[in-house]
Amino acid sequence: MSNYEEIEEAAASLRKALAPVPEIGVILGSGLGEFADSLADPKVLPYGQIPHWPKSQVIGHAGRLVTGSVAGRRVIALAGRSHLYEGHSMRAVTFGTRVLGRLGVKTLIVTNAAGGINLRFSSGALMVIDDHLNLMGTNPLVGPNDDRLGQRFPDMSDVYSARLRGLTDDVARETGLAIEHGVYVAVHGPSYETPAEIRAFRVLGADAVGMSTVPEAIVARHMGIDVLGISCITNMAAGVSPQPLVHDEVMETAHRVRGTFVTLLEGIIGRI
Repeated sequence: MSNYEEIEEAAASLRKALAPVPEIGVILGSGLGEFADSLADPKVLPYGQIPHWPKSQVIGHAGRLVTGSVAGRRVIALAGRSHLYEGHSMRAVTFGTRVLGRLGVKTLIVTNAAGGINLRFSSGALMVIDDHLNLMGTNPLVGPNDDRLGQRFPDMSDVYSARLRGLTDDVARETGLAIEHGVYVAVHGPSYETPAEIRAFRVLGADAVGMSTVPEAIVARHMGIDVLGISCITNMAAGVSPQPLVHDEVMETAHRVRGTFVTLLEGIIGRI
């Protein structure tokens, strides 16, 4: 079975289970899955019940698809994602995004937990992604192109929608939430970065670093989906602070800012 056929089979299964399918999708990063618990009238599907859906085995990634209402809008949320560092292929990492696109999702909000590179940032800050650097060593569009999913050479001049970024600024201003803007650099992982790598990323113009998001954003744009990216700065990157980096800190910080994160997402979704 081809990748396209697997995507279509998963999408067909979800159309039956979730009709009508929302046009707004949200991918939730490490420790940020509690947004899915805030949805009104939720319907939950574990990934294991969706044909061909890859499993996530990372702490902080629930592994379930949830639909429900936020601010009067229907959304579909992926609570948990697959990562390259788990041994998944790019095809598997972006499978969920492809399925959302085939379901008819027009707007995708991609979130993540990230390390802060910009010295102005503090742990717990929320950063709107203005652009990215792909240093994962590969691209999700490598290989034969299926024209049913998108064109061979998609433009990446505006990966993260200027309209959606401006809308996010409006919501933050009106709700009194402090947000940052910056460039996200994606690396393969799973080891955290060295202080020398962080210094190099800073020279390249990166403000935050993580191990996800970029493959999904590229695939979404390949399919013509508008993308908004938001990073939760859960820790300062290597060399910025003297403490060693541990995943527990990522989870603790994400849990601490969950209220602010949910408020921001609710405001954004209500405006889309």
